[in-house]
Amino acid sequence: MSKYDLIVVGSGAAGMMAAITAARAGNSVLLLEKLSKIGAKLKATGGGRCNLTNTLSNEDFMARFGRDGRFMTPALEALDHKALMTFFKEIGVESHAPDGYRVFPVTHSSSTIIHAMEKEMQHLGVKVLCSQKVETLEHDGEKVTGVKTVTDTFIGDNIVIATGGLGYPVLGAEGDGYPIAKSVGHKVTELYPAMMPLKTKETWVENCRADTIAKVAMHVNMKKYKRLSAKGDLIFTKGGIRGPVVLDFSREITPLLSKFDEVPILANFTKGMNEEQIRDHFKQELLKDPHRNTLQLLQTLLPESVSLELCKLAEVDPALALGKQAGSARDRLIRLLAWTPLTINGHDGFKMAMITRGGIHLKEIDPYTMQSKKIKGLYFCGEIMNLDGPCGGYNLQWSFASGYLAGMLRS
Repeated sequence: MSKYDLIVVGSGAAGMMAAITAARAGNSVLLLEKLSKIGAKLKATGGGRCNLTNTLSNEDFMARFGRDGRFMTPALEALDHKALMTFFKEIGVESHAPDGYRVFPVTHSSSTIIHAMEKEMQHLGVKVLCSQKVETLEHDGEKVTGVKTVTDTFIGDNIVIATGGLGYPVLGAEGDGYPIAKSVGHKVTELYPAMMPLKTKETWVENCRADTIAKVAMHVNMKKYKRLSAKGDLIFTKGGIRGPVVLDFSREITPLLSKFDEVPILANFTKGMNEEQIRDHFKQELLKDPHRNTLQLLQTLLPESVSLELCKLAEVDPALALGKQAGSARDRLIRLLAWTPLTINGHDGFKMAMITRGGIHLKEIDPYTMQSKKIKGLYFCGEIMNLDGPCGGYNLQWSFASGYLAGMLRS
């Protein structure tokens, strides 16, 4: 029976990077994937466009992950966004940042990334076996010795667990790595679906599905949680909201929904304008054309569909001039324009989640090596750890960087 220097479990961004890094250092590497093809979740990333990373400095990048972000310092020092772009260039993939921020392969296709990494693994002699679901970690109490799948046992001096989380179960995510980690004493935090659409109690949102609202700001309207906020573009759906701002915000909302039946939020659809600024804006618009009615004025800020719904909520007549509305109704409308209340009351669970919030406790992993502090020779990388970031290449960069560090196999 063959013995490997490294066995990698999982063929996502983190797993493939770990395999390549270890093989480049001359190690014999086996990569095990439970699906029939490698890179299934990576293929779907960013709608198939594969937002690899972004151009933020390491400090700013880590800050977007919250209080645990600094855990990434050694990984980002080893492989930051510039080094990642260089890595892909070396294996034949050019990348660029068309908006100066988000980095994509120039093909804007995740298949380009998968094919290049697969070709590099072939070139380095990495043995890839698909349809092999790892069920058990083999060890002697101090050090790992291999893994068992449903049909086989594989012997290895080092094991990298890169199985991801629970998001996108249709692409094979079942949280396979969590019981493996627990079997050697690791703690796993509570797990929540993240980066997903949200449902609202309010039904008026379905009347606005044709329109996208740019630069929306939203925050939780609960005393203890007002600091939880997000900014970005918003899209209305039949039963709620989605879009980049919602994907980011859902990371904060899903844990709250496990405690509360409903989470009230406030959304600013007017690019951050406050009540006074909105009143001034309307005055300026009326100077240009004093004959505009309320709906026409609102449409200088918002699409017609949203303007009509806010008129209904404020109980104003959209066909009347703003100055002819009752004072209380006019004030209600201005308040709604500054902060529109919505009530989040649900989501579709992990089946719609792009990532998982939660995972293996970071205190039990060495940030300089990604090695377990519980047992020698066991490494973790990517989404399986309790560290997740917003949209914009954050989670993929973390997966690649942590995979790179794990693949170095430093004790």
